[in-house]
Amino acid sequence: MALIALAADKGAPGVTTTAVALAALWPRRVLLAEADPAGGDLVYRSMGANGRPLDPTTGILSLAATARRGIAAEQLWDHAQRLSGGLDVIVGLAASEQAAGLTGQWNALGRAFAELAQSPHQEAAADVLVDLGRLDAHSPANALLPNAALLLLITRAQPENIAHVRDRAAALHTKLHGPQRGAATLAQPQIGVVLVADPQQGGKIASQINEMLIASQSGARVVGLIADDPAGAEQLAGRRRGRLDKSLLIRSARQLVVDVHNTYRAELNPSGGGHTGEHQVQPPAPHTPGAGPQRAAAAPPAPSYGQQGYAQPAYGQQGYQQQGYAQPGQQGQQPGQQGQQPGQQAQQPGQGAAPAGNQPWQAGPAGGAGT
Repeated sequence: MALIALAADKGAPGVTTTAVALAALWPRRVLLAEADPAGGDLVYRSMGANGRPLDPTTGILSLAATARRGIAAEQLWDHAQRLSGGLDVIVGLAASEQAAGLTGQWNALGRAFAELAQSPHQEAAADVLVDLGRLDAHSPANALLPNAALLLLITRAQPENIAHVRDRAAALHTKLHGPQRGAATLAQPQIGVVLVADPQQGGKIASQINEMLIASQSGARVVGLIADDPAGAEQLAGRRRGRLDKSLLIRSARQLVVDVHNTYRAELNPSGGGHTGEHQVQPPAPHTPGAGPQRAAAAPPAPSYGQQGYAQPAYGQQGYQQQGYAQPGQQGQQPGQQGQQPGQQAQQPGQGAAPAGNQPWQAGPAGGAGT
């Protein structure tokens, strides 16, 4: 298991929307954390499992006080709350002014997230997806990055956005991995780019941008696409009715989950857990709707994926392959190398690890629209 950071270089391409969608479809136990120094959004947009608003004082803000005395990874669950759809989250700061309370603590926070992901105690371990918001050169959240296995930079596909994310990726790669730009390295985190794009045009654009990133020795690659779907984002935020599981947003997020796992198999399984069909942590028992946030000192509340409406990822059945998405294995950068064709046998995330979720999101939305 691993710590995966999501961020944007500038603007508001939808980092929170992408983070919530990926976490909701994640094939293993997962904890979503909002660690944007500018403040989080979920506490304002989402309802708790008990049907009440989330508590803004339980989350990153309560962690700030704990961090001064040291953070034990398992204690992170004490600061988590459960959304109405069953997703466990650590909500972000209410305002940027509160970030002063985390001064000097960002690295310790990152270590705690990484230790939780690598915990030998299966009842407490989880992948951690952390939303860092806008990650410029002066963001204090940069101190969290050395603890991450993977950084996903979310960007829209306009030329100016791509130029910015290329330069940001190159700067981060140099800072984190050393002066040799683009050189192969085992240092963390690896940097991937997720494009927010029209599904009809996304495949061709992704292939072109990936070639540009490689040629510029930015140290990054295009991992996949997330649909530019305002209606789906509104449904995810609970502000619009409809079959969210049929939305372009969720269909593309299913594809992206598997693209991430296939591309970064080693990074996401540092203990040698194998491909995405071999999950060391089995799903716990379903959570009872309406029971409210359940926090324990040493073990997390039991996440519920399929039972509470989260869809099981399905590679290639719905999503970008039908829209001309770049074929796996191109230039040695895309998922599916070494004969591991997406969708074959155990390559689908969630097999043997997550309930199917036949009626995705029927219990209600899990989170808010993006940053």
